Amino acid sequence: MKNCACSENPGNRLDLWKPLLPEDIQAGEDLHIRIAAPLVQEVKDSLDQQMISYKVLIPDVQEVVDQSMPMERKSHRQVQERYTYTQYHTMEEIYQWMTEIQKNNSELVTQHYLGTTFENRTMYYLQISQPSEKTKKIIWMDCGIHAREWISPAFCQWFVKEILQNYRTDPKISKFLQNLDLYVLPVLNIDGYIYSWEKDRLWRKNRSPHMNGTCYGTDLNRNFNSSWGSIGVSYDCSSEIFCGSGPESEPETRAVAQFIERKKSDILCYLTIHSYGQYILTPYGSTTKPPSNSEELMYVAEKAAAALMGKYGTSYKVGSTSSILYNNSGSSRDWAHMIGIPFSYTFELRDKGTHGFVLPPDQIQPTCEETMLAVTTIIDYVDQKYFPGGAVTLTSSSLGLSLCLSVVLTWTVL
Repeated sequence: MKNCACSENPGNRLDLWKPLLPEDIQAGEDLHIRIAAPLVQEVKDSLDQQMISYKVLIPDVQEVVDQSMPMERKSHRQVQERYTYTQYHTMEEIYQWMTEIQKNNSELVTQHYLGTTFENRTMYYLQISQPSEKTKKIIWMDCGIHAREWISPAFCQWFVKEILQNYRTDPKISKFLQNLDLYVLPVLNIDGYIYSWEKDRLWRKNRSPHMNGTCYGTDLNRNFNSSWGSIGVSYDCSSEIFCGSGPESEPETRAVAQFIERKKSDILCYLTIHSYGQYILTPYGSTTKPPSNSEELMYVAEKAAAALMGKYGTSYKVGSTSSILYNNSGSSRDWAHMIGIPFSYTFELRDKGTHGFVLPPDQIQPTCEETMLAVTTIIDYVDQKYFPGGAVTLTSSSLGLSLCLSVVLTWTVL
């Protein structure tokens, strides 16, 4: 394993997982922190002295990381025959999967160039488009903007699989594909994702160097031109939430933004998939002023959350980032809505902290199954709103490192 190289952030004695900024710590809210093994007893003693209750969520982060890594890899396998959607996949495998998906579903799927990363890797998206004489609109979905959130790319792959397997037999999918094209970017932060496999499992940012190479990476979800740099960010390049040198300073962000700008008149919904915390987030994160269609955004998000809960009873909280999570600026969700895309949501998938960013593979399937219900509920609503003929009833029943030997603790701030 090469997961323990955290030398680029030597000052991170305590690694905040929730929230990401000390100033966002609030009374009555849980605080999740990763602590290197040599400091665990010291932190526990300090909490005991202050009479602060706490619970160990992950006794050994490295052990959980090891469990999520496949024992062996076959670089050149027939993806279509053997691809396993219930395990995490390397970027090499995801590239191969995209090629095979297009090859084996050529009547519906095309693979397109989006841009290149800082380390000169190609960004591709998949377009799922059923031939039609109608003028069609677009649903955009991206995954993997934060490298360590592996469940996110896993869901994008699951989503594509489910659409392709069921579009002929599922009346809801069949209908919205008559009117909507699906654009899916399985991994936005490719460089960071590869780094999280090869060097540091908990790496978050991209891999662009700063300060003459003394620190690396920008938080790509704080690099969009939506109140950029105004709140909930850091200008310290060693920070996990460094917002970059300016809006769209990073090639990955720029590639997405330029493409969406060209297509914005046709895009009805922007979905970006993250983890963890179990939230469906609406705009905005940088202001308490709600968007003009905030009631409708909330209504649809609550329907999606209800559909999701109907599968396994998983509870999601719904609302704007600024009202239910923390303030942040420069997010793709806010930017998409600000440029005129009517529906824009961030999904923060499982779980609530028991595993956090190292969700084990045995939770991939249930997470993806329930999220699929939520996402298709949103897409179905958008379809019915803009293409009302032949509406299909919604399925929802209501309207709503040092990595080595480190642990994760949680306590409630009093």
